[in-house]
Amino acid sequence: MITSGRAIKLVVEVVSTNWETDYARKVEEYALLGIPEYWIVDYRGLGGLAFIGRPKQPTFTVCQLARDEYDQRQYRLGETIASRLLPDLQLKLNDILPL
Repeated sequence: MITSGRAIKLVVEVVSTNWETDYARKVEEYALLGIPEYWIVDYRGLGGLAFIGRPKQPTFTVCQLARDEYDQRQYRLGETIASRLLPDLQLKLNDILPL
């Protein structure tokens, strides 16, 4: 269990059948802990329409802490993922999808 986010700069979750936890509860918990970035990797497009939109498709969400809440940006196939924490990152969702 994480009790303080001071030493943690990034948390990455891979979405499974309990996607509600990754998109809702953990977003709130990690923001309260002050973790600067939280990535949600939904390579199977399991998240609810309110979280990943329509049509459901593989989605990579980068949550960046602004004050005490996360600003969220979604990336789809072919888009280069941006991270304040890792500004030189050259990663696309296509690069991490399982074969």
